Amino acid sequence: MVQDFKTFLTKSNALALAVGVVIGAATGKVVSGIVDDLLMPVIGLVLPSGDWREAKFVLRTVTDAKGKVTDSAIAYGHLIGALIDFVFIAFVVYLVTKALIKPPPPGPPTKNCPECLEPIPVEARKCKACGSSVT
Repeated sequence: MVQDFKTFLTKSNALALAVGVVIGAATGKVVSGIVDDLLMPVIGLVLPSGDWREAKFVLRTVTDAKGKVTDSAIAYGHLIGALIDFVFIAFVVYLVTKALIKPPPPGPPTKNCPECLEPIPVEARKCKACGSSVT
């Protein structure tokens, strides 16, 4: 049973998936820290003062028998704040991804076989797909 479990982990890439989830969670914390601690204070200087994330459009105010006041409202300030957070988090993720993931180097130069149009190396004298001579 242990051997079957090891086979499952290696064949199904479950271990790689688990590592990816852990790394993704850690990366998410770093990105959130960058946005919350570095970007949002600067953005707070540019945006209008006050607690704009608490802005809402009150549809109805209800007072119950105990005197408790309840608003039925659309919290558009929270929505706008969430959208701004999303844009900045997505931008930081883009920058981190561009910095860490380099594009693969280009492959060797190729040309197309005149007979079957398969790509072959430039220096090839014979097509590996159809066997015709290439000059």
